[in-house]
Amino acid sequence: MSSSVTGSAPRDARDARGPWPTREETQAKLNRRNAAAARHRASQTYCTAERIEESAERHAGRACLIYGEERYTYAQANALINRVAHALHEEGVKRGDVVALAVENRPEFFFLWLGLSKLGATVAFLNTNVSGAPLAHALESTGARHVLIGEECLASFASIEPVAGSVWWVVPDPGMVAVAPAADVRAKRLDVHAPGLAEHNPPASWREGTVGETPAVYIFTSGTTGLPKAAVLSHARWLITGDVMQVTMDVTPDDVFYCFLPLYHGAASLSAGATAWAAGASIVLRRKFSKREFWQDVRRHRVTICQYVGEICRYLLTEPPRENDRDHTLRTLVGAGLSLEVWDAFVKRYGELDIYEGWGSTEANTNTINLDNRIGSCGRVPFWEMTNLRVARYDVENDAHVRGPDGFLVQCAPGEVGEAIGMIIDMPDVMGGRFEGYTSREATERKILRNVFAQGDSWWSSGDLLRFDEEGYCYFVDRIGDTYRWKSENVSTMEVADSLGDYPGLETIAVYGVQVPGFEGRAGMAAIVMQPGRAFDAEAFYRLTCERVPRYAAPLFIRIASVPDLTTTFKLRKVDLQREGYDAGQIADPLYVRDEKAARYVPLTPEAVARALGT
Repeated sequence: MSSSVTGSAPRDARDARGPWPTREETQAKLNRRNAAAARHRASQTYCTAERIEESAERHAGRACLIYGEERYTYAQANALINRVAHALHEEGVKRGDVVALAVENRPEFFFLWLGLSKLGATVAFLNTNVSGAPLAHALESTGARHVLIGEECLASFASIEPVAGSVWWVVPDPGMVAVAPAADVRAKRLDVHAPGLAEHNPPASWREGTVGETPAVYIFTSGTTGLPKAAVLSHARWLITGDVMQVTMDVTPDDVFYCFLPLYHGAASLSAGATAWAAGASIVLRRKFSKREFWQDVRRHRVTICQYVGEICRYLLTEPPRENDRDHTLRTLVGAGLSLEVWDAFVKRYGELDIYEGWGSTEANTNTINLDNRIGSCGRVPFWEMTNLRVARYDVENDAHVRGPDGFLVQCAPGEVGEAIGMIIDMPDVMGGRFEGYTSREATERKILRNVFAQGDSWWSSGDLLRFDEEGYCYFVDRIGDTYRWKSENVSTMEVADSLGDYPGLETIAVYGVQVPGFEGRAGMAAIVMQPGRAFDAEAFYRLTCERVPRYAAPLFIRIASVPDLTTTFKLRKVDLQREGYDAGQIADPLYVRDEKAARYVPLTPEAVARALGT
């Protein structure tokens, strides 16, 4: 049975900043969120377009989007959104059409996406970093016959051919030196800033038939393995996200969001975008994340709320300390993937913040969120009967759920590690608990567990391992498949990476299991990227592993990667790292192996590997 690497008591005991709210107090906060979500129904005709027009009227003169020196009020943003709607309506785009969008983080992303929403079209957000076969797969899996391509993304389309009958548009990038890749000659041009386009709200009849449960966007799930799947998100889901997060963080029109995460992911477009529009708050857009300019932007624009993901907070900690570290307006962080060690170091350096660490995914029908600022936790379930979330025992070694004598799955007790699953609620007009799935019916079915706790029930399978304590506080452990078994012990790659992530000079770290000929299970390996000018200290890193993780969980192999190959959620690509293993014949990066006798990591040689394995 799966178990946590470090155990729940030592990690939880490090957080002593209580007293913590009672179960009833936390549930009262959750009830506010539930009430906000329950306002939206599957059949409602109030959808994304109605929210945009309502916000534009209510907050007309307030800043909506800020991008460098550009500044758009809500009224101005709505006018540009309308320009898109009128222009594409003239081109024949209509309700129910799927339109793919490949534009980097700039205001035009919002204008195009929300303009299409006023036509009742479904918008497929494309990863702006993919090309070739993965890009062709994305277009095919969404069924898009209209494609809006930012000028900055044209080169990615040069190697693929348009699907027969499809239409491509190129959207000029004002900040780009003109280039003309091959894809340019196959595309029309759509300049949302061109004079002469109509700016009034288009008639609602153009989107007649669009209701809450209608697909609004397709968002590709991020990951480090395999081709991404296009998750379906309805208009009601976007509205619910905005309204729920508004009451969660008490967002007002005076708040300013900082958005540097890619808008084609849900963290930015759903959480930050939907919440700002619900509250009439401002969004400061940045094309790419910069750790050196992060705090400058926060101070310059008086940012109050920032969406984070993955390694962002740890990257910020790698900057040299400054006297004005606590001189800023930031009050709230919201996101996922913040380890206990980084969380603790972040607030000690930059001051106390409201940190809403959550667990869930783009396609999830359930989630948790830390409303109590309890360091290290991704949320709390005060009363399990009040949620559709359960944690089911999982046998990592055999890659299967544990079943009881009755044949059904077994729920975890406090401290046990299991898979987080969400009961699928399929009731007329009710959006809560729905699993909206993917554009692929087969992919949707693979994520559904049936006959779980009772005959005929169905549950969404997250693929994530969680544990919870006696007070209902939940902690993310790892992805199923990332957890590996070594020397009869289960090892969580995430917990090992989190425990070692504050090693001085470290830029990023990924922990994974690699096969060792003649041995069962997988041995631990860590790929490490050091900050410029910082060297890897094999002895100091060995000492840190002895202090932080059990001996069986300490990485056996170390790879010092020169250039990080990161996903857009700032994670090293484990699939490639695992495939290459510790084969010095195909890896140019420096490799090390653990030497217990020398009490350090030593350069990898066949003799050193044999000593480490005891062979």
